[in-house]
Parts: sequence; C-alpha cells; structure tokens
Amino acid sequence: MTRRALLSVWDKTDLVEFGTRLHALGFELVASGGTARKLRSADLPVVDVSEITGHPEILGGRVKTLHPAVHGGLLARGTEAHLSELKAHGIAPIDLVVCNLYPFEATVEKPDVTVAQAVEEIDIGGVTLLRAAAKNFERVLIVSDPSDYGSVGDHLEADTVDADLRRALALKAFTRTAAYDAAIATWLSGVDADSDALPAVLALVGERAQTLRYGENPHQTAAVYRTPGARPRFTKLQGKAISYNNLIDLDSAWAMPAEFTAPCVAIIKHNNPCGLSTDDNLVHAFEKALASDPVSAFGSVIAVNRAVDADFVRALGKLFVEVLAAPEFTDEALEILGRRKKNCRVMLRTHGAPPAWRVRHLNDGFVVQTEDDRGVDPAGWTVATDRQPTPEEADALAFAWIAAKHTRSNAIIFGQGTATVGIGAGQMSRVDSVRLAAWRAGEASKGAVMASDAFFPFPDGIEAAAEAGVTAVIQPGGSIRDEQVVAAANRLGLAMVFTGTRHFKH
Repeated sequence: MTRRALLSVWDKTDLVEFGTRLHALGFELVASGGTARKLRSADLPVVDVSEITGHPEILGGRVKTLHPAVHGGLLARGTEAHLSELKAHGIAPIDLVVCNLYPFEATVEKPDVTVAQAVEEIDIGGVTLLRAAAKNFERVLIVSDPSDYGSVGDHLEADTVDADLRRALALKAFTRTAAYDAAIATWLSGVDADSDALPAVLALVGERAQTLRYGENPHQTAAVYRTPGARPRFTKLQGKAISYNNLIDLDSAWAMPAEFTAPCVAIIKHNNPCGLSTDDNLVHAFEKALASDPVSAFGSVIAVNRAVDADFVRALGKLFVEVLAAPEFTDEALEILGRRKKNCRVMLRTHGAPPAWRVRHLNDGFVVQTEDDRGVDPAGWTVATDRQPTPEEADALAFAWIAAKHTRSNAIIFGQGTATVGIGAGQMSRVDSVRLAAWRAGEASKGAVMASDAFFPFPDGIEAAAEAGVTAVIQPGGSIRDEQVVAAANRLGLAMVFTGTRHFKH
C-alpha cells in the first residue's frame, strides 16, 4: 500500500528538501494552498486536499483540511476494523503529517496589531491536524518542527522509526498546541484591558530546554524551561556547565547594566549587587564596582553592557568569577579567558527583552505582577529638606536610586558619583542596612549619598547615615513619621529627595 504524507505548513523552511526526500521514499504527497504551490514549484507531484475531500477550500482558505476524508485517515487505528471502515468509505490512511502553525505569537507582539489581524492568525485546521496526528502517534508520524526534518528523514531512510521517536514527536506537537492555546488565551483575556493590566488568564507552558546539575543545593533537581519556540537570552561560549544559582544571579545581574546607556559593570553575589558602576571606560567602571566590596566579589557573576576585550579580561586579574556576561566578546578576550579562567561561564547576550510580567510560584498557585520598569524621573521628585542637593549630589542620587531598585529589601546604597561604595541588603531592619552599608563603605562613606528602596520609618536611619558621613539622601517618602525624618535631616544638614516611588524587591 502506498504511504501517504499530508503537508500543511505556514513556515516553509526546508519544506522542498523534506518533501523531496519523502517523495523519493515512495510517499504520496497531499497538500493545499501555499504548501502545494511550494512543492509543485520544485516539480514534485502533489495531490490537492480538495481531491481527497471532494470539496474545494472555502471561506478564503479558512476551511481546507477539516473533513472526514482527512481526519478519518488520521485517526483510524491500524486495526482491521478501522481500516475496513476506511475502505468502505473510500478513505485512504494518512501515515505522516508535516504541519506548523500561523505565527500568532509573533503577530500579537507587534505594537500596532489590531484585534482583527490577531484573530486572523489563530490557526484552526493546523492545530486540529497536529492534535489528530499526535493522538494517533502509534500509527501516524507527526512532524511539527522544521528542525526535525533532517533527523526524521534519516530515520525513514534507515527504517529505524520506532515507538520512542513517535512518542517524542507527538509530545512535541502537543507541547506546541498547548503553548499556542496558552498564548491565545492570555492575549484574548487582555484585549479590552488597560495596557498595564494583568490578564484574566495566564496560561504557562514550558518546554524543558536544559537539565541542570542540581538546584540551589545538591539534593535538589533542577532544569531550565522555556516557552516552546522561545530563543535563549544567553549563549554559553565557554566554561563549565551553568548552574541553577548562576542563572538566578545572571538574571539579576543583567538587569542593572541594561538600565544605563554609559558603559556599566554590575557585580552580583547571591542575587544582590556587591558593586555597580558606570564610566566612560569599561575597565575603570569595573575597578570602581570592584572597590565597592572586593571581598564579596569572589565567586561573583559579572554583567557588562559593552564588548569585553582583552584589557577588560586582564583587569579581572586573579578574581574568581563564576559567570561573565556581555553583548560581545573579542576573539582575544575569549582566548585569554580560555587560558586564565577556563571554568568561568562566558555568556553572550543574544535575544530577549524584559518580561511583561513577573511570575513566582506559591504552594497553591502563582503570584503575578507587572515588571518594575520605573527608573529615574527627577521631574516627579521633590526636595523635602531645607537644603537642596548640589548638582553633583543630584547625579549621584539618581545613580544610587537605580542601584537600590535592584537590591533586595531592605536595600540601602551608599554611592560616590556613578559608583556604589557600600551596600546594605536583605536586612530585616532598615537601620541595620544603613549600618551595614556604612561598614562596607568605610572611609568612602565620607561625602557619599544614600538611596533607600523604601521610606525610613524612624529618624535613626538618617542619623546613622549622617554619622557615617553621608551628605544627601534619596527615598520614596510616605512614612507617618516623615516630618520627624525630615527634621532629623535638616538638623544634620543633609539634603533629602522624595521620589514617591518604592522599589521593594523580595
């Protein structure tokens, strides 16, 4: 019996090559619309879907494959009863399906897309083909990803298609339709909502992209999951295998240089910055960031927003670095890293943008919030004290404010110019964070500015900062004791700015 392959694809990458291999293997090719035209352009014989259904495409191509002659051929098991029933109705079995879907996700990502345009990209026939073929994977081979054409063709030619391959391809197809439906549901729930509102439905589908050595601790298992079809944000160029903790720190590290247009270096340890700086020269930025806390920088994750060259790698010296991330690396830099820091994970930033929402798992569900995308907005700030900050203090306060945004609460940043000099993070008491930042800054606290991610509930934090040598403070304001806090700042000669925005990070 002649084997039959049904091909219906939007993405026609390598379609002709795969179709040619299937034809050479004796498959009868069945297709419709643009897929049929593409195959015929390569002089491949194609049977139109309308020939087997006895019905033309209708509604501008919306209905092509939705017909018993197609889905009977797909869903029939290889039993005598099913095959006899097909024969009685003049339906031939379909043995292989090649199908991918309209680009709905890419369409709704466009800023000016209309509802009508998005709806038109919701695939119906393709999803039905994928699900029908995948349900009957024990008899029907389903190929939903052009990247699988080569390996599937090899297996067909070698006659090595087995149950494991069929099941793996079916899983891939169902994963794709799950992600597709999730994208549609998430988009549709937010069509009439405000642009910054959360969707009524948030369907999460992840495909395991990488198994990690272990989780936060060796007794925990871990893996990386991505939305099917999503490209990784980073590509590892060299170094040891990436770990769970590396990835968490890398996510936090990259968020900081991304805030700045000037060359920037962020040094992260345990999901908190131990140094952050900008400078016209990337090496100088690193030196200033490292000076903020050179002890904690041991075993850190470093992210920069400029190309890493040989001078930057040499500036790292003997510092043990777990991960180094950048948008570009020179060949000489990679060669030196390979010799001097062969275990360092060298990560090239490739794709991606900040997520629209942040999702965290709870025992009984999820908590979801919009991204904290507020940066420096001096127009919305007010000076609460008698003394105005000097221009130099104002610039330093703006930098420290961004650093505080990316530090775990309670977060306190001591800064000089565009560099951190002392960081107090993750303390249960805000005044303890001030004291920790002052201790880390040492003499560098003299003349420093201070940023706090949330308001000061008591004057003690301001008093501790002034004692350390801080001259200006930036904080959200909003405490019931703001008057006492401002009075303390006035008494101590500090300038204080209220931003009206809080940057808690838990």
